[in-house]
Amino acid sequence: MKKQASSLFVKHFSTLDDPRDTDQIKHNLLDILVIAICGTICGADGWKPIQEYGLAKQEWLSTFLALPYGIPSHHTFGRVF
Repeated sequence: MKKQASSLFVKHFSTLDDPRDTDQIKHNLLDILVIAICGTICGADGWKPIQEYGLAKQEWLSTFLALPYGIPSHHTFGRVF
């Protein structure tokens, strides 16, 4: 994903409210959305395969995502969505 594409993604989704309890947040909502969308495009069809995609592509994803706590667990994807 080029910088321009990632900044368009950020601009488009920046208006989303994060409904999660702020005391419990470790992973950025944008990071979760990007990993889920990219994973789904690449054939992941559930939270566990999306997590596995993220782990397999973590080095690349970290070039444009913050990932302060690494790749979220499949439980985190399930709770967010």
